[in-house]
Amino acid sequence: MMSEQRSTVYVVDDELPVRKAVSRLLRVAGFEVAAFASPHEFLAALSVSTPGCLVLDVAMPGLNGLELQVALAERGSALPIIFLTGRADIPMSVQAMKRGAIDFLTKPVHDLDLLDAIRRALAKDAEARRARADLAEISARLATLTRREREVLLHVVSGRLNKQIAGDLGIVEQTIKVHRARVMEKMRVRSVAELVRLAERLGMGEGEVKT
Repeated sequence: MMSEQRSTVYVVDDELPVRKAVSRLLRVAGFEVAAFASPHEFLAALSVSTPGCLVLDVAMPGLNGLELQVALAERGSALPIIFLTGRADIPMSVQAMKRGAIDFLTKPVHDLDLLDAIRRALAKDAEARRARADLAEISARLATLTRREREVLLHVVSGRLNKQIAGDLGIVEQTIKVHRARVMEKMRVRSVAELVRLAERLGMGEGEVKT
């Protein structure tokens, strides 16, 4: 389902000539484009479910590009950002990159540099969305476990043997074997190593699995 949804390159710049030039370049290159004159317009229209990336001007009235980057992070948006600026500003670029920006380009931007940055941004977004989808699917498997099966899972991935788990939980070893088999089946794994990897993906630590 997600793979069928086309990525959108969002362009946010208060200068109309820049918006038009960048949008034209991207459409000619085959990208789906949505352009906005201000961060507020963009935020009002943004759907976090839409894959894509953001080409963002730094200096804008009201809410500037760096402030929008922070606002998106606070909303839980992981949309990759490519910054455009009218002047080279090393402190700003360092700040933006530390917060996860893909690139920080100076206007007038070279077409090939911008297109390369956009392709990298879209690839990063696609990879991140696949990872989130995988994690959601693993979490759904975990949700099918009973409370006792979760307890057994925690003990198994911590390296405990069936006999030790039985002693810890106060039940017979044969029952542990049954629970363990059900855990492996529901989590769709064939080995303890696979189960450990899934538990790590789910953030297991300090005796619990985070979902």
